[in-house]
Amino acid sequence: MSKKSEIILTIELDENKVPSKIEWEAADTDSDGKKECKSMMLSLWDKEEKETLGIDLWTKEMTIDEMNIHTHQTLIKMSDTFLRATKNKEAAEMIENFSAEFADKLNLSKKILKK
Repeated sequence: MSKKSEIILTIELDENKVPSKIEWEAADTDSDGKKECKSMMLSLWDKEEKETLGIDLWTKEMTIDEMNIHTHQTLIKMSDTFLRATKNKEAAEMIENFSAEFADKLNLSKKILKK
């Protein structure tokens, strides 16, 4: 028997259609109810068109420092995901090396980075 799971995104927009609040919730998580976030990068593979679609949103409260860290952590996550999906260690290391260069360029080593 197959199982379905839902991920719900709720985006509040201001009068200029700029996100003022981003919330998400998922049935298969340990937390109850909606969780607020300042930024999201959703990447989807279109099966028929064979292209990547994306939804990238951030609130006005998201700082540049936070976006730098978020982007760096997304690159690290991309490397991990790519390795698990393809078992291509060499290409995953290329992504990981780029994320390290990215962090150096933005002086992120001086900030707290979570992996």
